Amino acid sequence: MALYEYVTQEQLAGFDKYKYSAVDTNPLSVYVMHPFWNFVVKFLPTWLAPNLITFTGFMFLVLNFLMLAFFDFDFTASAAGHEHVPSWVWVAAGIFNFLAYTLDGVDGKQARRTNSSTPLGELFDHGLDSWACIFFVATVYSIFGRGESGVGVATLYYILWVVLFSFILSHWEKYNTGILFLPWGYDISQVTISFVYLVTAVVGVETWYQPILWHLLYRDIFTFMIIACSFTVTLPMSLYNVLKAHRSNSLKHDSFYEAFLPFLSPVLFFVLSTTWVVFSPSNILEVQPRIFYLMVGTAFANVTCKLIVCQMSNTRCQPLSWLLLPMALVVLLAVTGVVANETMLLYVWTIAVILAHIHYGVSVVQQLSNHFNIKAFSLKKPNAD
Repeated sequence: MALYEYVTQEQLAGFDKYKYSAVDTNPLSVYVMHPFWNFVVKFLPTWLAPNLITFTGFMFLVLNFLMLAFFDFDFTASAAGHEHVPSWVWVAAGIFNFLAYTLDGVDGKQARRTNSSTPLGELFDHGLDSWACIFFVATVYSIFGRGESGVGVATLYYILWVVLFSFILSHWEKYNTGILFLPWGYDISQVTISFVYLVTAVVGVETWYQPILWHLLYRDIFTFMIIACSFTVTLPMSLYNVLKAHRSNSLKHDSFYEAFLPFLSPVLFFVLSTTWVVFSPSNILEVQPRIFYLMVGTAFANVTCKLIVCQMSNTRCQPLSWLLLPMALVVLLAVTGVVANETMLLYVWTIAVILAHIHYGVSVVQQLSNHFNIKAFSLKKPNAD
């Protein structure tokens, strides 16, 4: 039995009818990475479960996050006058990031190779991807840090939200069109950042202090590329694909309200967390940026996972996440000063959000494993033991 049955019977019936449909037009992915992944997957043993590959790749990103948290907890290590992150850490970060990216690319190929493709595998993959956003962004932030030539913690906070909304856009598209349009930015960013980590190990973080052109710094290019890619490529393409489906009468949700319903909870989370940032008595984002980012990224991942369940099972997205209520209470306690120790409140709430998300994930995996009579991390059938 699952810890708790989050997936309804209607959704389980929808999973039974589910067929994977995706479009990947990125030249880097189609002509470089897919041939590479096809080569790599041949070396994997056929008894290795695809979900185990997915989870291992995700843990490499978590390891990067924890490793940089140890050497650069408050994102000041890259600033002038501070003890910098050791070069070997950047080498490890580059290798781990590329390994995570590679494993994320071969898990589906391993599933098809072993004839073990299931809706659970896709849900598990995309669910972990949604949580990986925060670990990836926070680790990259340590390259520039929050020094004079770095990126301010408030700026990074809004960049994080841009990344999170860019991620959910793809699943919003699929919720409305039934097709997952894989974003170009993902493959390019993974390869680029893996390379940048290795370059940083060789040339040092001081290199990123220098202007690339006139007074334009590398941090400005970093910020511009993320925002520009989101607003000039990701968002327009998502809207275009949904409007195209609407014109061809293939849109799954006809009304404007139903089509945009998946954005309600994420927007409310953004409003609540930004209210905390702006009105925090102790300037909590300056004091505890890493923990605040982790809280935001985990809460957002929880909302995204529920959307993925709905789009895969072809069921209606719920308007509000239950996490919004305690989040609103926490923000109220923080900004009004009722709880004097704001840092402690943030830590307690972050732990609660992480535990709630893990509980949700484990419960859903157990429930779907039972429903499909499979093991999540083994190719053996449960009754084959």
